[in-house]
Amino acid sequence: MLSSNKFNAELDGKQIKLFTLTSGGGVTMQITNYGCRIVSLFVPDKNGVCEDIVMGFDNINDYIQNKGGERFLGAAIGRFANRIANAKFSIDGVTYTLPASDAPNCLHGGFKGFDSHVWDADNITANSITLSYISHDGDEGFPGTVKVKINYTLSQNNELTIKYEATTDKKTHINLTHHSYFNLKGCGESVTDHILTIYADRYLPVNNVQVPLGIQADVKGTPFDFTTPVPIKKHIDDDNEQLKTGNGYDHHWIVNPNHRYKGLNHVVTLHEPQSGRTVNVYGNQEGVQIYTGNFFTGKVIGKYNKPLLYRGSIAIETSKFPDTPNQPDFPATIIEADEVYSQTCIYKFN
Repeated sequence: MLSSNKFNAELDGKQIKLFTLTSGGGVTMQITNYGCRIVSLFVPDKNGVCEDIVMGFDNINDYIQNKGGERFLGAAIGRFANRIANAKFSIDGVTYTLPASDAPNCLHGGFKGFDSHVWDADNITANSITLSYISHDGDEGFPGTVKVKINYTLSQNNELTIKYEATTDKKTHINLTHHSYFNLKGCGESVTDHILTIYADRYLPVNNVQVPLGIQADVKGTPFDFTTPVPIKKHIDDDNEQLKTGNGYDHHWIVNPNHRYKGLNHVVTLHEPQSGRTVNVYGNQEGVQIYTGNFFTGKVIGKYNKPLLYRGSIAIETSKFPDTPNQPDFPATIIEADEVYSQTCIYKFN
């Protein structure tokens, strides 16, 4: 377990802390209210041996100071997950300019998105916590004051349920997600031998700056076909322009609506043969972004003195489509004043 003392700090006049939740079924999770992020997730293998299966750091300073791709480790993402083309969009004839945090695009809410703020921690129990944050009108260029709450709950059958709720006082775009990087073996090894199933027949091809082209492509006969279980490594280095753009998988799949669990779509199954660990992911969003850690280099050292390796982890981000504010044919992300945005995602560990 990580030491809570290494997470006690103050930022922007607010206190940062570390919280520990237990499922009662063998899973233990630690969360910090800085970025509403999961910093450890201990899950038993087929022999009952627990390993921490999410990438991250063992102290708060490393989370605050790392501003590259490591910045998003385990965090809540908002106001808008993924990319917005050319860092701008229009609502009712008014153009809003955002930070080009992934030039020329805005990525994951800008330079200081939801991941970079201290949230308020509310309603803490042994297996559940609710965190809240108010993003004021004009925050990173986005219109409207948005009030958001995220609840993390562990169940006795080792399900991690994440529930999001947000309201705004002015029409705006909202698209939230969770950004843990998983390795079901534990930290410090490649993720490419994991077996991946994505319950999606289509995906969104992207241009050379990873913004969707606006078309939906059939996965059949391509390296993006995970409709049956496939090792990640099987096609990740194929001679394919889409894979070259993302240096591997960094794409959005359109979830089939015919796999149901607790009223949610079955989105992904990820299995690691050596440990026997499996995670099934369920959600109520139209898509899922899969990112295989293609831009980590191993130069940044994470928890347990292990490097954050190239392709050493996989992010599974249930969300609405990227660049929806500029793509009128995509499912809308507009939220009206006083309308309630809600999302649920379940990570079920076996």
